[in-house]
Amino acid sequence: MTVTRIAYQGEPGANSHIVCAEHYPEAEAVPCASFEDVFAAVESGDCQLAMIPIDNSLAGRVADIHHFLPTSGLHIVAEHFLRIRFHLMGLPGTAIDDIKTVHSHVHALGQCRNLIREHGFTPVISGDTAGAAREVKEAGDPTMGAIAPPMAADIYGLDVLATDVEDEDHNTTRFVVLAPDPVVPAQGSGPTVTSFIFNVRNLPAALYKALGGFATNGINMTKLESYMVGGEFAATQFLAEVDGHPDDLGLARALEELTFFTTEVKVLGVYPADPFRSS
Repeated sequence: MTVTRIAYQGEPGANSHIVCAEHYPEAEAVPCASFEDVFAAVESGDCQLAMIPIDNSLAGRVADIHHFLPTSGLHIVAEHFLRIRFHLMGLPGTAIDDIKTVHSHVHALGQCRNLIREHGFTPVISGDTAGAAREVKEAGDPTMGAIAPPMAADIYGLDVLATDVEDEDHNTTRFVVLAPDPVVPAQGSGPTVTSFIFNVRNLPAALYKALGGFATNGINMTKLESYMVGGEFAATQFLAEVDGHPDDLGLARALEELTFFTTEVKVLGVYPADPFRSS
């Protein structure tokens, strides 16, 4: 696949932009205001790929993505993990003691509480981490600081006043890459992940029975999440991820058994496991 444009949600310098630059350096990274815009960019053919955050080690799953994936018509073709790093930045020539208010996304502020408390900063919520850096640059106020990814300092011409200010050094986000067509690795080519959704039948112990085939066939399930569909409060749809390739005998048998207890099984993607999983 020739990739010339890859869409991501956020402003230039956001973590999603960093992942695009690391793994698709030759492609143009295209910022989008919302996840809907990201999906639309690929569905329309304007971009060949989308880079989407799906899980964070501190904040959990990224809201809304699980609702877009099943109906998007796109396929997961890769995954990438990014160690999240935040820097405190301000206008050129600013010292850390000049900062009074610190701006960032609500999650980033919550992940940098130690810095904020230590310096007595007043936190101000912005819509995006990289957007906070842009706001500081545009405001021209030396008392304003931003907590943003390292790339944002270069993009918006800010000075880095403190590096790696996040409270936890294990803060990691998992991203998936989406494409219009599936790109399935060859069986036996290396560790593989299979992502799929399913709806259980309205029967007693249906979920227990549906998952039994994975246990009996020795399949490691790394993710199982339920969520509401169509406004119903009964959690009947599940997103699951397992180690293995659908052509492997054990996984093929487990998926076949799954169909007996479900009304729908849809594979969202079969893709190489990122080396981070085994690190």
